[in-house]
Amino acid sequence: MKEARGNRLLVGKLVLLTLGMFAFGYALVPLYDVFCEVTGIGDRTGSPTAATYLPTAADTDRVVEIEFIASVNQGAPWEFRPAVSRMQVHPGKMYQTTFFARNTAGEDLVGQAVPSVAPGLANRYFQKTECFCFTEQRFEAGEGRDMPVVFFIDPELPDHLETVTLSYTFFAQDRVAAR
Repeated sequence: MKEARGNRLLVGKLVLLTLGMFAFGYALVPLYDVFCEVTGIGDRTGSPTAATYLPTAADTDRVVEIEFIASVNQGAPWEFRPAVSRMQVHPGKMYQTTFFARNTAGEDLVGQAVPSVAPGLANRYFQKTECFCFTEQRFEAGEGRDMPVVFFIDPELPDHLETVTLSYTFFAQDRVAAR
């Protein structure tokens, strides 16, 4: 009798543990979204979309340094780099730079760039009006080209943020279907 009661107690605890694990797993997605919104990790604070407004006046008294970083997904057949590694900008003024990409595979490929802005707080102030990251990029075998990014820093960028990093990771999306 004592053994049967112990077994029922154990089964009850295991059922509660299983339900708790399920609830925790279910809650991870919204928790991750909140975490990404707070930290800016994973660029979940805003998908790659164009700026919702354009600056009206530049803050010529302030200079922000923008760093550009390019990387490729491990083993991806791409050469990928920024045209410049750093740029001094005035908040509110429009700027343009390019990133160079080359398909090093022997076949046509589709690539996609995934942007990230650091520190995370700066993500909402880094506005892209044109970016190769907005769409998939089709490359023929061996093709290389410069791809533009047109951007501005919102003048509301907090004063303590003096350096902002824009990085892209370039992924091979898929093989291009035969034409």
